[in-house]
Amino acid sequence: MGMLSLPGFLSCGKKKDFSLSNEKDAHVSDSDENLERGNWSNKGDYLLSMVGYAVGLGNVWRFPYLTYQNGGGAFLIPYTLMLALAGLPLFFMECSLGQFASLGPISVWRILPLFQGVGITMVIISTFVAIYYNVIIAYALYYLFASFQKVLPWSDCFSWADEFCSKTRLVSDCNATLDGEIIHANYSFITSNNLTCINGTMNYKPVQFPSEQYWNKVALQRSSGLDETGNIVWYLALCLLLSWMIVGAALFKGIKSSGKVVYFTALFPYVILLILLVRGATLEGALDGIEYYIGRQSNITKLMEAEVWKDAATQIFYSLSVAWGGLVALSSYNKFHNNCYSDAILVCVTNCVTSVFAGFAIFSILGHMAFVSERPVSEVVDSGFDLAFVAYPEALSRLPVSPLWSFLFFFMLLLLGLDSQFATIETLTTTIQDIYPKVMKKLRIPITLGVCILLFFLGLICVTQAGIYWVNLIDHFCAGWGILIAAVLEIIGIIYIYGGNRFIEDIEMMIGKKSRLFWLWWRMCWFFITPVLLMAILVWSLVTFSPPTYGSVLYPAWGTAVGWCMIIFCVIWIPIAAILKIVKAEGNLCQRIVSCCRPAANWGPYLECNRGERYSHVVDSKKEKEHEIPTVSGFVYAQQ
Repeated sequence: MGMLSLPGFLSCGKKKDFSLSNEKDAHVSDSDENLERGNWSNKGDYLLSMVGYAVGLGNVWRFPYLTYQNGGGAFLIPYTLMLALAGLPLFFMECSLGQFASLGPISVWRILPLFQGVGITMVIISTFVAIYYNVIIAYALYYLFASFQKVLPWSDCFSWADEFCSKTRLVSDCNATLDGEIIHANYSFITSNNLTCINGTMNYKPVQFPSEQYWNKVALQRSSGLDETGNIVWYLALCLLLSWMIVGAALFKGIKSSGKVVYFTALFPYVILLILLVRGATLEGALDGIEYYIGRQSNITKLMEAEVWKDAATQIFYSLSVAWGGLVALSSYNKFHNNCYSDAILVCVTNCVTSVFAGFAIFSILGHMAFVSERPVSEVVDSGFDLAFVAYPEALSRLPVSPLWSFLFFFMLLLLGLDSQFATIETLTTTIQDIYPKVMKKLRIPITLGVCILLFFLGLICVTQAGIYWVNLIDHFCAGWGILIAAVLEIIGIIYIYGGNRFIEDIEMMIGKKSRLFWLWWRMCWFFITPVLLMAILVWSLVTFSPPTYGSVLYPAWGTAVGWCMIIFCVIWIPIAAILKIVKAEGNLCQRIVSCCRPAANWGPYLECNRGERYSHVVDSKKEKEHEIPTVSGFVYAQQ
């Protein structure tokens, strides 16, 4: 009878006891190594989820503009260097950390209890970002639905436009020759007298593209400022509800369902980018746009400016989604011996190549728009919301079969946003699972849906007439310093307090023993280069801080105060958690601090079979089965 079951430390989660009490958790399958938390169904699910998380809207609407602004092709030099020196080391560290402990961003700080507040900060910032990120997805949904028209509603100045709306530049006044003398007159006088403006003397009226007025007057119904909240824009609220329904549907089984959805949401944007690039490359003026992006307009002397290097480091940092908690959460579902080193390199390189590739698709079509509107490329290029919802839609509206191209573009934005949002919400549900595993096992679907519903209601302020100001405010404060502070403390805590060499030994337990030469680069980055770069970016951001604005609209003092309150609420948990840990510890103050700087008794690989001699002492907090009905295997052992 003793041969019917193996001891737990030999089975390593491969065998699931028959139990009358265990409820089936859709998050876990019988083939998983970790039968309590579950694992990715296969390597592809994980890699595409990571790519989808890292590759987001910023790759399309921020990187191309930064490249153009910072010297074109020359910008790729600092960008690549910052990838190697700051992005990849942090990315690899977080992937290794999550995979080693099989824990989310808060519970993983058993590695260093004093710094558990860093994990709390990451989760709170991810919550704030999830609120406004889905609003951006709602914008994409609105434009997607608006594209199902024979004539795009922003293709011309229709009834909603004012006198400043124009598809072309309007001459205000100029110099002309009249009776042998050069005169300066307004354009109406020039035309009424059949005169011709002298080249280079024309002044233009301040006009707005139809797409710009459509974005402000129709899509957003934008108010005058944060003070004027106005009404909820009902169609944006419905789009926001739909976006949360999509997220909830994709995550109802956790990684088991989202891991399948990302095969479409992570891969199809590349198909659309390729289609847009091919179409853009065939248009007149496309070459001018690409040359502004990365061609002969490149300016190598820009590399002498510190701002360029700061932009490269910042873009890499935010583009890879490090220090948000998502990388730790997604990696925590890997099998223990997965090669997280090769995964990190693959995802980081894919992310950066995507950014460069997207730039060609964006600038080829913007080059055509500059050509047909008789403007220089510098006047039509933009970033952020103005690129996604003004400049690019305007360019697409000038193409034949414009609704098709508009649909493809906004469908791509929708997919890019969704798979990043999947990972962000998975970060929150993973945190809940680590804290309340039994509750999450029984109520995964209701809890996931509850999180989505709660965040939907919190996001309603962002779909009012002042909603865009709230979106911009949250992004300005929460997605900036909070993440930088968390990243700096994360690398200092793990490398300098827990011990960099000790952490490397942990990684070698997963990926195998490596030579000292292999670790030389990572040691240089982790111990010195990466912390210094992160500190430099943080200090630079603080020194160059400017109050938030949206275009030319200034924020009221109370709005800026709300922003400061949000960031303080995010980071205040770092000292609070540290103080609570010290108070609960034993001994004098010095002894308490020292004990809190040591790993917790239950720190180590999640499964007993992976602990080896190094972690054979680990206190297993999972063996709490007093509420479970004994299994068949339990009776077998009891009778021996």
